[in-house]
Amino acid sequence: MSHAHTPPDFPHEPSLHAPATPQGAHSHTHTNTRAVINRLSRAIGHLNGVKAMVEEGRDCPEVLIQLSAVRAAINSICEVILRDHIDHCIVDAVQTGDMDAIAELNRAIQLLMK
Repeated sequence: MSHAHTPPDFPHEPSLHAPATPQGAHSHTHTNTRAVINRLSRAIGHLNGVKAMVEEGRDCPEVLIQLSAVRAAINSICEVILRDHIDHCIVDAVQTGDMDAIAELNRAIQLLMK
């Protein structure tokens, strides 16, 4: 029986990114996967708390302060993933001459900065 695989809704160990293309195929383990998953879980819990604040009709400044904390947590997660990606994927890509990986990184950074 055949079936199609769809990408996951969230990162799973051991990798935080989609499989490498055949041209730039490389194998490695990210060192911060567990930490990223733990941080994501905390950020999700915090965001659910903010949702509850809105449902309860809490004051807007309180909600905004908590949203700022969630944004900071997400930015921190992005930083860990980016550092891990550069330390592992991009180092491997440079060693194997995979310029597509560098182009993908540039595209991801542009989206992240919006």
